[in-house]
Amino acid sequence: MRESLLAIVGPTAAGKSTLAMELARSFDGEIISADSRQVYRHFDIGTAKPSHEDRAAIPHHLIDIADLDGDYSLALFIRQATEAIRNVKRVGRLPVLTGGTGQYVWALLEGWQVPNVPPNAELREALEERGRHDPESVYADLAQLDPAAAERIDPRNVRRVIRAIEVRRGAGGVHPRRKDARFDAKVIGLTMERSTLYRRIDERVDRMMAAGWLDEVRDLLDRGYDPSLAPLSSLGYQELVLALHGDLTHGEAVQRIKFRTHQFARRQYAWFRLGDPRISWFDASASLEPVYAQVGAWLTARQSQGPAAREALKQGLER
Repeated sequence: MRESLLAIVGPTAAGKSTLAMELARSFDGEIISADSRQVYRHFDIGTAKPSHEDRAAIPHHLIDIADLDGDYSLALFIRQATEAIRNVKRVGRLPVLTGGTGQYVWALLEGWQVPNVPPNAELREALEERGRHDPESVYADLAQLDPAAAERIDPRNVRRVIRAIEVRRGAGGVHPRRKDARFDAKVIGLTMERSTLYRRIDERVDRMMAAGWLDEVRDLLDRGYDPSLAPLSSLGYQELVLALHGDLTHGEAVQRIKFRTHQFARRQYAWFRLGDPRISWFDASASLEPVYAQVGAWLTARQSQGPAAREALKQGLER
């Protein structure tokens, strides 16, 4: 029987991290992050990284494991996440995968075999030069090489477009291959009415700014990190770099972050489709008690749980 894995998915600001914490507490779990930006050190406020208190209360994996000026890849994530899940299972606990990077989530759950393609400096430099003058043509290259990837990548995120081209060419044009998934995954999806989600996004951006997000970006630049690094082109960080350089006002930067985050949330539904039968969807603005019942029923049906996990299951069901 395949090993059990609980996954929490959905758009940004829907409450995935909070739910993951509560489920991990109830069912004796540890959290595996599937966030392509939380892997980076010093990238805290703008990535909504779990607090030190949360990470002390519940073990988290794949957070703060990479340097901003290093290279982190999908292939590396799959390898590290698989190892983390095995370690969690080895001590008799439930792995809880959560994060909004859809490619990471499905690559792990569907058992993708991804070629580990190192950076190609010559290709990257040529594409970056062309992207400065004609980003549409770079995106067109990706659309021709890999239409599915192009559909899910924002054409304005030139660095991510270039990396996708780099990977596809480096793999000889071979697409990631899927094999039999090694996990029996229960996938919980959180969603909500769009206007409510947008309001939550805007409120979260305001909280991040109040918590010192601009100072975090200033500190990264003071540490000597080049603003052209891929992580610093991430949503929000890019706008705040422009604000610090005087290319945007503070207000313009904040408004642009909110608008782009709305767009990002819409694109996440391309990965986490409401009609996907593999995902059990719940309204995040309503009571989430049904989530506990469904997760409990799923775990009950699993006969491979050890004594510690069964006791945790009992406690979770009595919640």
